[in-house]
Parts: sequence; structure tokens; C-alpha cells
Amino acid sequence: MNENFLKKIDWYLIIPAAFLSAIGIFSIYVSSIYLSDFTDFKEQIIFFLIGIALFFILIFFNLSFLKTNSHLVFSLYLISILLLSGLYIFGERIRHVKGWYKFGTWSFDPVPFSAIILIIVLAKYFSTRHEKLRNFQLVLFSGLYALIPTILVFFQPDLGSSLTLVFVWLGVIIASGVRIRHLIIIFLVFLLIFVSGWAFWMKDYQKQRIISFVNPQIDKQGFSWNINQSKIAIGNGGLFGKWLKGASQTRFGFLPESKTDFIFSSIAEETGFLGLSFFFSAFLFLLLRIIKIAFLAKNNFIKLFSMGFAFLILSQSFINIAMCLGVFPVVGIPLPFVSYGGSQLLAFYFGLGILNNISRLDKIFKKDNI
Repeated sequence: MNENFLKKIDWYLIIPAAFLSAIGIFSIYVSSIYLSDFTDFKEQIIFFLIGIALFFILIFFNLSFLKTNSHLVFSLYLISILLLSGLYIFGERIRHVKGWYKFGTWSFDPVPFSAIILIIVLAKYFSTRHEKLRNFQLVLFSGLYALIPTILVFFQPDLGSSLTLVFVWLGVIIASGVRIRHLIIIFLVFLLIFVSGWAFWMKDYQKQRIISFVNPQIDKQGFSWNINQSKIAIGNGGLFGKWLKGASQTRFGFLPESKTDFIFSSIAEETGFLGLSFFFSAFLFLLLRIIKIAFLAKNNFIKLFSMGFAFLILSQSFINIAMCLGVFPVVGIPLPFVSYGGSQLLAFYFGLGILNNISRLDKIFKKDNI
């Protein structure tokens, strides 16, 4: 393989991400034993290989246009909005949510790609207006870019994914240097929106999830079942885990959505505290690498894209793990790089590939740092 090509690869990005995906694939295999159906396991391997290929393919492209070509970036944003809007007409409804385009046995979720595009748009927006951030109107206007996809996702209805879009926006504006008093105003606005949403917009099952989170004893066989089984699975893992034969919650189907929303609980049961130590080490290594890119960035676009991507991974991971531990309501958020799902996996490797590309173009890291 060409030596120059190898130098363009940030191995500190791709190796921990691939390790997390490998853990997820192993857990999906264990979950598949219960149904004696390994279709999801095989598909996840295919998604993983395509994601890795996408990461390497992006090395051959010059993506500097993302920080220079406003028209193209805005076109990507419009495409993402059209895809989210089209779900209301052509989308397939699965578990109360109309969030997938169905193509035979395959489905496509545009939300994770919309999150990556939103990060690009916000990074482009703030990188050209860095000196004007004292103007609160500019910050509010940036919120419109986030508000449109957030509303479209929220009314699918997908509360969890809409929250991650909000966190992406908050992450970028915090990294851009917004004033503290402006953040306080934004927090109060979100509090008002939540109260209004509870009164007028939230579906009954969404309210029930929050109520069962506050009081798990209210519906043990219903909405609280998922959280209770998740906690049992995590506790069952112990120090070294139960691996293939002893992971009863996962293998025998007691743990619901063990391949997607509750895959962290499944991993905890299978590998125990020891396995989770490796899992969190890889996750923190990846996150710190992305943040390091942001701090060493030579221009604001790379800094803001890096921080936005970091906030996307961090917020989605935090919500998913907190959900599994029973300290956050069940909102249906997959674990980045780990949970089953082609759209999610490809979108995160797409974002990782963009980050690798733009950081190398600006030569953030010297040869001896690789």
C-alpha cells in the first residue's frame, strides 16, 4: 500500500471506532442465538465493512469545499430537509415512529446523516461569523438551521433523535464562544418548550416513558419492563461477564431491543466490568482524539466541526447508557458505532472520514504525532 496513503490515515480515529463496532457485532451475535436467526449479525458485518470502506474512500477526496462553498453546503442541508420531510409521505412506521424509507428488506434512516450535515452547516455558519458572536440575533438565527430538522424528527415522533440534534447545536455554539447569559436564555427557552411539549405535543406513550422513569414501580410489566430487565442484565454481568452461555437475559430474550437501544446492557452482561473497561477506554480514546483535533485546529471550521461531532457522539452515548442504567427515560437512542443499524453506522463512519480528511488537509498533526 502506498506510504503516502497510509500517512493520510489517522489511526487514532479509526482503530478505537472499529474496536467499538467489533464489540457491537459480538453482542449482536449473542442476541441472535435466542431467535436462531443471524441475519442482523451478517448485515451488521456488511454495514461495518462498508463503513470502513467509506472512511478510506473519503481520503481520496479534497473536502476543503465544505468550509469554502456555501452554496454546496446549503444544498446538502436542503437535501437533508427534503429527506426528513419525505418520511411523512413515504416513510415506514415502525414502533410508533415513521422514520425509515423501506426498500424491500432494507431500510434507510436519514436522521443520522442529517445530524452530520447539520454539524457541517453550523460549523460553516459560525466559522465565518466568529467576530460577531456577541450579537445574540446571530446565535438565534443559527437555531433555525437546527430547529427545522429537529421539529421534523420530533413529530415523526422521535424524541430521542430530536434531542441529539439539539445537543449538536448547543455543542457548536458553546465551542464557538457564545456568552454565558445567552446560554442561560437558551436554557430557559428550552424549558418553556418542554413544558409546552408535555401539554400539547408529546404522545401518550412518550409521556408514559417519562412517568415510568420517575416511578419505575408504576408499570412493572409495561413501560418499566425494559428498564428493569436492563438493570438485571447489567448486574448479571459481574466482574468477568457471562459470555455466550451464561448471558441469560440476552440469550433468552428477556432483554428487549438487545441489538439496538439496550445493546450496552447486553455487552455488560456478556463481558462484565472487565469488558466494559475496554469499551469505555476505546470510547474515551476516540472522543479525546476528536477533541484534540478541535484544540489543534488552525481554523474555526475544523474546530467547530470536530466539537459538533464530539457532542453528537457524546450526547447520543450518554443518553443511551443512562437509559440502560435507568437514570434517563427510554427514548430509543442507539449507541454510536455499536448498535445494530446500517444508517447509524454508515453516518458515523462518514463523519469520522470527513474529520480525518479535513484535519489532514490542514496538517493539524505532524508526522511524529501520528
